[in-house]
Amino acid sequence: MSAPPGAAGRPGTAGSPGRPGAAGRAGRPGTLRARLSAVRLRPSAISLRSRLVLLSLLLVLLGLAVSDTVVLGSVRGRLEQRVDQQLQRYGQPLAQRLGTDGIPAPRFIRSNGTGGGTRPWLPSQFVVAFAAADGRVSDQFRLPVAAGDPRPLWPSMDATALRSHLDKPFDVSSDHGGGSWRVLIVPVSVPAGDSSGAVTRNGTAVSALPAGVVVAASLDDVASTTSRLSTGFLLIGAVVAALLGVAAWFAIRAGLRPLRQIEATAAEIAAGRPLSHRMPAASPRTETGRLSSALNGMLAQIESAFAARAASEEQMRRFVADASHELRTPLAGIRGFAELYRMGALPDEADVRRTMARIESEAVRLGGLVEDLLTLVRMDEQRPVQLAPMDLRTLAVDALHDTTALDPSRAVSLTGPGGPGTPPGPALVLGDEARLRQVVANLVGNAVAHTPPGTPVRIGVGTLAGHGVLEVADAGPGLTPDQAARVFERFYRVDASRSRQRGGGAGLGLSIAAALISAHRGHVELDTTPGRGATFRVRLPSARQP
Repeated sequence: MSAPPGAAGRPGTAGSPGRPGAAGRAGRPGTLRARLSAVRLRPSAISLRSRLVLLSLLLVLLGLAVSDTVVLGSVRGRLEQRVDQQLQRYGQPLAQRLGTDGIPAPRFIRSNGTGGGTRPWLPSQFVVAFAAADGRVSDQFRLPVAAGDPRPLWPSMDATALRSHLDKPFDVSSDHGGGSWRVLIVPVSVPAGDSSGAVTRNGTAVSALPAGVVVAASLDDVASTTSRLSTGFLLIGAVVAALLGVAAWFAIRAGLRPLRQIEATAAEIAAGRPLSHRMPAASPRTETGRLSSALNGMLAQIESAFAARAASEEQMRRFVADASHELRTPLAGIRGFAELYRMGALPDEADVRRTMARIESEAVRLGGLVEDLLTLVRMDEQRPVQLAPMDLRTLAVDALHDTTALDPSRAVSLTGPGGPGTPPGPALVLGDEARLRQVVANLVGNAVAHTPPGTPVRIGVGTLAGHGVLEVADAGPGLTPDQAARVFERFYRVDASRSRQRGGGAGLGLSIAAALISAHRGHVELDTTPGRGATFRVRLPSARQP
């Protein structure tokens, strides 16, 4: 088919080279308007409150639509039932009279056209017709109300269709106006002894009688009633939906207020407010309360983690500072003595020997400090210890001899873990003997170094409550509660002056002992009171006897 003249060169068409046609504009992908509309229609771009309100409104409108549909259907059914009853009350006597009197339809109508005096026999809203045996509907009668009144459009039927419609109301359309009619076909009962040549008592052949009386009534009143009800339902539904929408908006806004408070609190914490701040409390029976509780628990965990991290960093800084100080002191001494020797400030052989002895002493102390630091590093790495069955009584007896050798003036006793007067008992454990000897040596050295000479020392060993126990107790000055709380910290010394006179150490002995016992799945306890001495008690899980 050829295009109309001038269409090919008309601007704005698809084939125009001047500007894009409508098809080109419509088919252009990725336009800004399409992207904006996609963003606007995306559900995730709508707030939770708006979505809840929209969902509530949709549910309300759905409920109203279902209820209105059910009500309108029920009302229309009842009204149609009334029309059916009216059709039955009017058509049944008419069909019976036709069959009884045997009057042909046209003559029946003429003889009854004005029956009853001034009131016509046919109601104005009814239409009466007669259906022949072959299904044709003819002789339609109606009392006209106005010229051009609509009439029903009778369906095209054959004999089978006619039989299927007998005594069964059905709807048909109007010939104009768009209305509908309710139709009932009432069968005409012929006299007894009917045959094709039978004659009624009025002299009419049976074959001349109609097969059924067709009675129709307009459904305009039914449609008008249901239309008014539908309009009323729509108005009521709109008002109810508007009121419920406003109520739902404020109710959901009030219900989401705790969430907004949680959001504001989280924003404040993210902006730099301390982690000790918590979400507002709410009832744990509500979702908001459970969310608030969960977030508070998470904040507590984060706060604890940050506090532990800060404490670890502080401990590491203190450890590095103390280690640097402890390492610098012997290194400074060695360097100073070496410079004296290099400068020739040691002319006598005795001065040289004395200086070399001091260098050796500082080197030994430096080596011991490095070894202690390496031990702590190994414990921090949780390296496994070599466990083997052993009896702590062996370590207790050796500790007794070591204490006597360190200070012969001290009274050293070997008892049970219950204190003086209790005999020592077996204490079978699984342990690394070399590491446990280091623990006992540190405890004994601590007792000798921090108590006056001649102070009695008691060593207890035995089994208590399924644990092997080894005690090192002294009758020295004891420790205050603050000192006892920090005594197992690294580089902690009770003498803050860091004096190394009288054999003062670096403050690593007790921390090493605690780390080694912890690697054996045990623990070290301290019982002390100022002026009444201190008792360090080692507890290790007992080994099963074979």
